[in-house]
Amino acid sequence: MQKLYMGIDVGSTTVKAVVRNAEGEILFSQYKRHFSDILATVRELFEETRGVIGDNPVSAAITGSGGLLISEILGIGFVQEVIATKTAVSRLYPEADVVIELGGEDAKILYLSNGLEQRMNGTCAGGTGSFIDQMAILLKTDAKGLDSLAEKHKVIYPIAARCGVFAKSDIQPLLNEGATKEDIAASVLQAVVTQTISGLAQGRPIRGNILFLGGPLHYLPQLRIRFEETLKEKAKSFSAPENGQLFVALGASYMTDKKEYTIEEILSRLSENKKAKHQITRMEPLFSDDEEYESFKKRHAGHSAERFDIKEAEGELFLGLDIGSTTLKAVLCDKDGRICYSHYAKNDGSPLMLAIDILKSIYSQLPEKAFIANAAATGYGEQLCKAAFSVPEGEIETIAHYRAASFFVPDVDFIIDIGGQDMKCMKLKNGVIESIMLNEACSSGCGSFIHTFAESLGLTAPEFAKAALSAKNPVDLGTRCTVFMNSRVKQAQKEGAQVGDISAGLSYSVVRNALYKVIKLRDTSLLGRNIVVQGGTFYNDAVLRCFELVSGRQVIRPDIAGIMGAFGAALIARDRYSGKPCGIISAEELEHFSFDNKLTRCSGCQNKCRLTITRFDDGRRFVSGNRCEKGAGIAETAEKLPNMYEYKYKRLFDYTPLSPDKAARGVIGIPRVLNMYENYPLWFTFLTRLGFSVQLSARSSHAIYEKGIESIPSESACYPAKLAHGHIMDLIEKEIMTIFYPCVSYEIKEYEKAGNHFNCPMVISYPQVI
Repeated sequence: MQKLYMGIDVGSTTVKAVVRNAEGEILFSQYKRHFSDILATVRELFEETRGVIGDNPVSAAITGSGGLLISEILGIGFVQEVIATKTAVSRLYPEADVVIELGGEDAKILYLSNGLEQRMNGTCAGGTGSFIDQMAILLKTDAKGLDSLAEKHKVIYPIAARCGVFAKSDIQPLLNEGATKEDIAASVLQAVVTQTISGLAQGRPIRGNILFLGGPLHYLPQLRIRFEETLKEKAKSFSAPENGQLFVALGASYMTDKKEYTIEEILSRLSENKKAKHQITRMEPLFSDDEEYESFKKRHAGHSAERFDIKEAEGELFLGLDIGSTTLKAVLCDKDGRICYSHYAKNDGSPLMLAIDILKSIYSQLPEKAFIANAAATGYGEQLCKAAFSVPEGEIETIAHYRAASFFVPDVDFIIDIGGQDMKCMKLKNGVIESIMLNEACSSGCGSFIHTFAESLGLTAPEFAKAALSAKNPVDLGTRCTVFMNSRVKQAQKEGAQVGDISAGLSYSVVRNALYKVIKLRDTSLLGRNIVVQGGTFYNDAVLRCFELVSGRQVIRPDIAGIMGAFGAALIARDRYSGKPCGIISAEELEHFSFDNKLTRCSGCQNKCRLTITRFDDGRRFVSGNRCEKGAGIAETAEKLPNMYEYKYKRLFDYTPLSPDKAARGVIGIPRVLNMYENYPLWFTFLTRLGFSVQLSARSSHAIYEKGIESIPSESACYPAKLAHGHIMDLIEKEIMTIFYPCVSYEIKEYEKAGNHFNCPMVISYPQVI
């Protein structure tokens, strides 16, 4: 019998197996998705292996993020996956300098030259195989179909890869605005590349011979092409092994111990062992009994908005529109704040179409004695709504939400709003917003995730929420990325968790994410005494109950929690009513209202902003995506005011340096970054007087950012600091060998009684980082 070696790689979404002989010839290999049923998939693989090698004993080793438990069950040695990868690469591709490996939920960069080092994603699975799967579903295809679409692309759009929920927000409007699926597919793959390089390289450049490993990079050629296009100027070569999806398992086969096992023996151990039944911990139920739940409902029923029938309305009415990231909310109220009409619906990426339907519905029900006296808009689509329907008033959503909360609780001192993709927390003191906290790069646990998961189970969001209230054993799903959470949900299902247990666990996760990741709470006393919770997510009684359990506080949830922004906007319209007609679009004008969208690029400056131009039937147009008035097409007037920013910029940087051939001390470079926007005149004059020819880096742009992207050591650094890397690279590319970038701890004391005159910590320390 020949000596056989087996490697098993149990990953986050797949299981891979390789059997080879002593000469390295692969006799059996398999790559399978496990759909969180790891034990059953491993069993299938061993049964398939037996069909090939029969009773021939094998030496085996197990690796992978999910392999440790299987290793314990089978009594087979476990090897760390990075070591397994390095072992295989060292034997088969010894010339490789950098390995880029993408898996289902993992992304790794392994540096092999000039010191071994590994970079791996931690709390976020954006830019991994599961992220690609999610985006493919959005385009109504699979990962392979996404790759086929990308092959025919013409344009690359910027798409967020940091969070799957945010990426959907970028993609849905592009689809609605006519962007092709081919372009979006390629943009998704480019987003994966950007996320991998910016998120993992973090200070160490990717150079030399680059090896691509892992399922996504093996099965998606267009993903490899996007990596090659991005890295081609700095890499020496690119390689993708024929069996790149199996490489980690192959590495494990080179690290087996001397023990040998028959496949029959392994299958027997798999059948006998029950260790893998309880990987997900359980939590306390939301209510101990029905009586406690009834008391909870009775308490929250006391905070209701007064309503009346729109057919009974007379005189002045006030309309509020809240155009959010995933939904559109509308409220029509009278001068006393009584609501006669409300609407809450998903906008499906086209808020104008939904707004038209809402306005038509209002006008069709409005009695002759009533009229819309004033209207206000808030939310993401505030400006678009104002332009389209001649809505006279607008307000930022934080103020609109505060106005609504104070209507119910005049002395409110803390507001938390959890919407479809956003989480906002406001701390108030004496009627003034003292601080605002928002979710930034992660949308884990927001309403959109819960809604999508409910739909995947064939349930509505209310049905899914109701199941949580009677759950006996809620599962602990953590507070991490929604991709990771999805895997834990699948694992819990395999362990017998009911829908209610999962729903309750998700409710706990939403709240813990809000309190511990967004607010970064350390002490519940900091929440305040009069807490108002709002946002569509709080319609879910399970989320509300979990908030009270985790925070240890009783809170106030108005019965219109999901439309508080619209209600606040309606109240603002009432408060600002001057007694004159507001000029909002009439019912007759609405019948003939139409619009169309066009995507283009602004050529007004080097930013090249991607514009969405909405044209209305009367010739008006609205431009979004622009960063200045040039993109909006605003005509310059004869009485144009001076552009003080332009003046300041030129006054700062338009100094004429010494000619290099007249500079006794040579050329010195200064990066156009951070505190140089205040101190450049000093340093230019000082260095010029010393006899240097002072050369500046180019003006900041996305191209400058991309020059330094792989040397950025931290994701948490502010964008101006990240730009510094590109400016240094720009000077280096200009062959400027001496760069002046000093650490400056103190600035000029701005006024006599100032407590200190320290510079920003980033300004003080970033030259050392560079």
